[in-house]
Amino acid sequence: MELSGLIGHAEEARLLGIIVSQDHEQKARWMLEAPFRRNVYSAAKSFTSAAVGIAVREGLLCLDEKLVDAFPHDLPEVISDNLAAATVRDLLTMCLGQEKGFLMGADRPYYENRNWAQLALSRPFVYRPGTHFVYNNSGQYLAGLLVQRRSGTDLVHYLMPRLFEPMGIQLPTWETDPNGNTFGAGGLFLTVDELHQFGLLYEQKGRWNGKQLVPEEWVRESTRKQADNGREGYGYLFWRGKHDSYRADGKFEQYTIVYEDKGAVVTACAESRISGNVLRLIEEYIYPQL
Repeated sequence: MELSGLIGHAEEARLLGIIVSQDHEQKARWMLEAPFRRNVYSAAKSFTSAAVGIAVREGLLCLDEKLVDAFPHDLPEVISDNLAAATVRDLLTMCLGQEKGFLMGADRPYYENRNWAQLALSRPFVYRPGTHFVYNNSGQYLAGLLVQRRSGTDLVHYLMPRLFEPMGIQLPTWETDPNGNTFGAGGLFLTVDELHQFGLLYEQKGRWNGKQLVPEEWVRESTRKQADNGREGYGYLFWRGKHDSYRADGKFEQYTIVYEDKGAVVTACAESRISGNVLRLIEEYIYPQL
C-alpha cells in the first residue's frame, strides 16, 4: 500500500502514526517516532462499551434497567419524569436527555463534590431520553461506574482478564474520578498498536485467537446505528462513518476505524487541532487503496 500521499500531509495534520490492516494482514505502517502510550481520549468510550457488553453477558446489568434503580443513592431530591424514564441503554447513545455536555476535560479537576455520579444525575434532564443527541460524558462515566460497582473492581482490572490480557495488552493507565473509579468516558492511555488491536478485535466480531472476548451480538448491536446524530449515526459509544464504517474516536483524532466492506482496520494517532483533518486524509488516500 502506498502511503506517500498521506505522509506528505502528516506534518500539517500533526499525524503521529498510522497502521492499516486488511484480511488479517498488516498492509501499511508509518510512525513519526517510536510509538508509546498516549491518551486516546474519547476512544476510551468504545472500551467502556465493550465492558458493558461483557457485563451484560455475565448478568451484571441490563440495558433496560432504569437509572433510578441502578443509582438509588446518587439521585437528586426531585426526580423529573425524564430522569425517571432514563435507562442504562440511554447512557450509551449520547441521548441521555441532558441539554449540555458534562464531566468534560476542562472542568473535571475543579468539581468540589467528589461524587461524580451524584453530580451527573443532578444535571437537568431537559429532553425525554432517546430523543436528542447531545455529546456528553455523563453517560459513559455512569455506565463504566455501574460495571465497576456490580463487578466489585475498577474498569481496568475488570477488563484485564476479559479483554486486555488475552490480547497481550499489559495493565494500562486510565484516568479516575476523585474516589478512584475509572473514568469510562476518556483518559485511557494506549499505544497506536494497542488501539489497532481493539479495532482488529471488533473486525473479527469480538473474537481473538479463537476466544470470544466480546459477545458477537454485542459487537453487532453496539456498532450499528442506534441514534441519529445528524451525520452517519451513533451506536453504543461507537461513531458510524462513511462506507458503512464505524470507529472508536478520540479528541485530537485518535481513531481505530473498521471498514467492514473491505475487511480492513485503519488506526491513527495524532495531535490534530483541526477536527476531521486526519479522517479526511484516510478517506482520501487510504480507503481507495483497500
